[in-house]
Amino acid sequence: MAQRSSHAARPAAGGPHRVVVIVDENSNPFELGCATEVFGLRRPEIGRALYDFRLCSPTPRTRMRDGFFTLTGVAPLEATEEADTVIVPNRPDVAVPRRPAVLDAVRRAHARGARLVGFCSGAFTLAEAGVLDGRRATAHWQWADEFRARFPAVRLAEDVLFVDDGQILTAAGSAAALDLGLYIVRRDHGAEIANAVSRRLVFAANRDGGQRQFIERPVPDPPDESLGPVLAWAQERLGEPLTVPELAARAAVSPATLHRRFRAELGTTPLAWLTGERLALACRLIERGESRLEVVARRAGLGTAAHLRALMRRRTGLTPSAYRQRFGPVTGAGAGAGEG
Repeated sequence: MAQRSSHAARPAAGGPHRVVVIVDENSNPFELGCATEVFGLRRPEIGRALYDFRLCSPTPRTRMRDGFFTLTGVAPLEATEEADTVIVPNRPDVAVPRRPAVLDAVRRAHARGARLVGFCSGAFTLAEAGVLDGRRATAHWQWADEFRARFPAVRLAEDVLFVDDGQILTAAGSAAALDLGLYIVRRDHGAEIANAVSRRLVFAANRDGGQRQFIERPVPDPPDESLGPVLAWAQERLGEPLTVPELAARAAVSPATLHRRFRAELGTTPLAWLTGERLALACRLIERGESRLEVVARRAGLGTAAHLRALMRRRTGLTPSAYRQRFGPVTGAGAGAGEG
């Protein structure tokens, strides 16, 4: 789904990590709402805000997409100068040039090392600013041909939900803004907090699918029943040796039908979903203080400590010890035990 990032969140000196969203003429309200929901609100599920969040605009009044409403009362564009993460504008009229002031703000943020995020057509803003050349990025499949023609120096990935290319992260479409937002929360604050946020949003913490699931296809008639019950059943038994035939039997369908439903609803396979859920459980166990990798692997259904190490490196970019140092309990008691 994404490249792993070595670019960690860098909190502003003396305060929490600052996230600033640039809102420009004809911006999409949905992605603005996603950013506000994930990064901007005090999180009742964990009792605090995760970020210092602001909206800014190059003008005092900003007309949103198709004139649905006008945004006022936000900070001026200079707010980006102190941001640790800048979310750039996205708009449906991708052929319209972005304001020079916005592009300059993006370039300055990039030059001083801020993390840049583009949702959906936000990739056009980043590319127009010249910060995507030579990098891997994604954008909505509907605009892939136009993007490739205009920005041939960018390595466009069409069949992913989002791309993490280190300092710059891009999401493929509107709903993928939530995927990328939760991914960033997970990278900054760990799986425990990201899962708490995703539960509050009633949204999967880690969808493993790609844009292929969204490219025009007929809606099934009648629609498949929800996978919810079998997913909940499996999540309670991740430490057990679950198999795809067992999941299919629980859902009262054939393995082939179960595979098709996973692809249609989650954009992934049953086995890939199980692996992702097990890794998320392993991360939560480490965050809660379990330092014995053999115990973590067994309780998460991942078999051996060696398998856990390899999977964590591949999926999170961190070793278990590095993950514990970043997201584990404050106390260091027992840290490193069982680590190889």
